[in-house]
Amino acid sequence: MSGTSKNTKINALLLLLVAALAVLPIALGMGEGKKEPFAGADSQAESAITEIRPDYKPWFSPLHEPPSAEVESALFALQAALGAGVLAYYFGLRKGRRQGLAQAHGPQDPPAPPAES
Repeated sequence: MSGTSKNTKINALLLLLVAALAVLPIALGMGEGKKEPFAGADSQAESAITEIRPDYKPWFSPLHEPPSAEVESALFALQAALGAGVLAYYFGLRKGRRQGLAQAHGPQDPPAPPAES
């Protein structure tokens, strides 16, 4: 049972860490005074490039431009969720197969003691 309580403590600690990562930037006021405080890396890179070289022309344009930033964010979140689901399925399948093989072979017989000569 100590293994279960240890896992519970680790899971609770990880959950608190994730919550802190989400709340601390907002609570500490990071990004205050900026037009878009939590803009993505793409828009920040675009801003930096246009500051350095205002005459820069992109090599290509996107195939599809979402109608708003909210839709773009939702599509990104959907993509991340699908990727996480595929990874979780793969690792769960591997673990299940490994457990199934272990059960099918049953407990291994302990090695026989060496023969006396």
